[in-house]
Amino acid sequence: MSALTVSPEDVKRVKALGFLNNKGTDNFSGRVLTVNGKITAEQHKCIAEAAELFGNGNITFTTRLSVEVQGIPYEKIDDFRNYVAKAGLQTGGTGAKVRPVVSCKGTTCQYGLLDSFAISEEIHKRFFEGYSDVALPHKFKIAVGGCPNNCLKPDLNDVGIIGQLVPAHDLEKCKGCKKCKIEKACPMHACKVVDKKITRDENICNHCGRCVGKCPFDVVDGKVRGFKIYVGGRWGKKISVGKPLSKIFTDLEEALNVIEKTILLFKDQGIKGERFEETINRIGFENVEKQLLSDDLLNRKEEIIKKELLTK
Repeated sequence: MSALTVSPEDVKRVKALGFLNNKGTDNFSGRVLTVNGKITAEQHKCIAEAAELFGNGNITFTTRLSVEVQGIPYEKIDDFRNYVAKAGLQTGGTGAKVRPVVSCKGTTCQYGLLDSFAISEEIHKRFFEGYSDVALPHKFKIAVGGCPNNCLKPDLNDVGIIGQLVPAHDLEKCKGCKKCKIEKACPMHACKVVDKKITRDENICNHCGRCVGKCPFDVVDGKVRGFKIYVGGRWGKKISVGKPLSKIFTDLEEALNVIEKTILLFKDQGIKGERFEETINRIGFENVEKQLLSDDLLNRKEEIIKKELLTK
């Protein structure tokens, strides 16, 4: 059951502002945007006050790390928005465009291989805010994971970044120990001592970096930090695990450019109503990867943004 007295047109209008109808009522849940799940204590207080003043006092959290205040009467929506704006907060996060970015706590987590908050804040600024007026064929989700533990499941987003620490083994230093600390430390069982030398199966290794620093003879003394980028993931009624690009990106700016090229590709070649995963399946992953590793899409950025969406 939809709203009781609020017109479908008004329900649609406020949904674009981040307010979703509470089933069978004229009340709405307002989605307050965070910067990838992070807000200040003062902003917490402001949201709590707004929930008591304009809602039913209940606060929940979305999977995109937005704060959702329930039970806001339709006629109180503007008052609610103005109240949270005092703390620098906005509502939104809906529609066929770049959705709020999500990030794990890799910045503080002991396993984090990258500054996930700093990276996701830059993504938030460039692509959530920077592309806020760009209509896409469908919603577009981005996630940043600090390591291959995959807690946030970046590979189930349209674009996902996962931190990487690629080890390098100096076999000259390897003593072929019977109880190899590198082999013991590897959670993927990719590292094994064979013929008294450590080996690493690159097809199994997920670049978690757990082996780095474990050998007393400094066998793992070289390493490359970088980013693995997945494209075409989704969850919901249909689930698809994203496919990784073949390159490990070691330059953050290059990785961010790939994200932008992915958005531009979806805008340029996606069909209205289809998810990015469907676009990839339709035009081919190899074709998509080739475009993402070239600069043509960025060179055509202004043209693509102004382009009308393709329709079936």
